Amino acid sequence: MAIRQHHTELVPSNDKRLPETARELFDALPELPGFRADVVEGNLIVSPVGTPEHASCAMRLLRALIPVQDREGWEAWTGNVDVCVEGPREPVEPDFVLAPPDCPRWGDRELRSSGLIMVAEVVSAGSTLRDRVEKPPLYATGGVPIYLLIDLLAEPPSVTAYSEPRDGAYLASGTVPVGSPLRLPSPIDVELDTSVFKV
Repeated sequence: MAIRQHHTELVPSNDKRLPETARELFDALPELPGFRADVVEGNLIVSPVGTPEHASCAMRLLRALIPVQDREGWEAWTGNVDVCVEGPREPVEPDFVLAPPDCPRWGDRELRSSGLIMVAEVVSAGSTLRDRVEKPPLYATGGVPIYLLIDLLAEPPSVTAYSEPRDGAYLASGTVPVGSPLRLPSPIDVELDTSVFKV
C-alpha cells in the first residue's frame, strides 16, 4: 500500500508510467529523512537509519582512518552517500565509504563502485543477512577493492576485511575479534586497531 501511495506522489500527472524495476523506483524516490534505501538482488529495501551506537561505530572508523585520508588525499563519508554498484547498477548506501576525490559518478548523486577504495557496513539486527551474506558478492561484483564488515552482533564480536574482488567474489578475507589488530590490505595498507569498536 505504501508503494502505491509513493507511485501517485512520484509520477507526474502527465506521465502515467509507473516505475517497473527497483532501480527505477529508487531513482524516483524523494528524500526520505530517517531512512536509507538500497537495491540488493533486484529488491528495493528501505530501512530506518541505525541507532546512535551504529552511527558511532562508523564515525570511529572514520576517525581511525584520518591519517590515511590525509596522507592519500582521500575523502570519506559515513552513511550519507549513495554508491552505484556497477554491473547490476544497484544503488546502495554503505555505512562508510572511502574514495579518491575524483571518484567517477553515476549521474550527479552516486559514486561508482569501481572507483572506491573501501566500503564498510556495521551489522545491525535488521541487516545481518544483507551485510554478512548478500553484500560481499554485491561489492565484489562492483569491483570495490575492500569490504569491511564490522559485526558487533557476532559471537564473539568481529571485524572482517574482504579483498581481491574477482568474478563476483572476494578471494581473500581476514577476520579478527574486536580488540585485535586487523591489516587492511592495499591500497589502504594500514593496521586497524579494532579496539575502537568496543562498546
